[in-house]
Amino acid sequence: MLNPAYLRLSNVLPTLVEMPADELAKLNYVFQEITLNTGEFLVRAGEIPARIAFVVSGLLRLYYVNSAGSEFTKSFCPENHFVTAYSALILKQPAQFFIEALEDSLLLVADYSQYAQLCTENSCWQTINYKLVEALFIKKEKREAELLLDDATTRYQKFLTEYPYLETRVKQYHIASYLGISPVSLSRIRKNLQLN
Repeated sequence: MLNPAYLRLSNVLPTLVEMPADELAKLNYVFQEITLNTGEFLVRAGEIPARIAFVVSGLLRLYYVNSAGSEFTKSFCPENHFVTAYSALILKQPAQFFIEALEDSLLLVADYSQYAQLCTENSCWQTINYKLVEALFIKKEKREAELLLDDATTRYQKFLTEYPYLETRVKQYHIASYLGISPVSLSRIRKNLQLN
């Protein structure tokens, strides 16, 4: 019998591909439960990541810090999503960004070498990996287009669509840094939208 954390993951995976029961049973062996308290890190910039994680509950933020100490939010990772510093993981290089818990979070974490071994043993895991990478690429391309083509108000509206219910869970300056604007500009945008 799977505990609630593994049950959550075992419910998400079949939405990506048909999963044989014996493959779902391997979750207990490959993924381990960990908790992150608010402010703790899954990955710090400069570390070489070796794990992939699934968010059972809580919320993570992926962000860069430049040489002046300014933060730039790359994305948010709420429940039912996988997270890692993917290119650093694949290339075995230091991560360029931080992955921090914005809330107390429960994760299922797998050592990437064990996860990669799973992918060689059954095609369902290869399909999952393919779909995760595909989703990551689409998200990255959409994000780049928004930053290059959309005005700040449109970016904010798309944030609300992409991350429903997050506005009340995330500090306004984190949202502003995700949008590439100042908190003052975000406040102005929100006020204008409320007036219309």
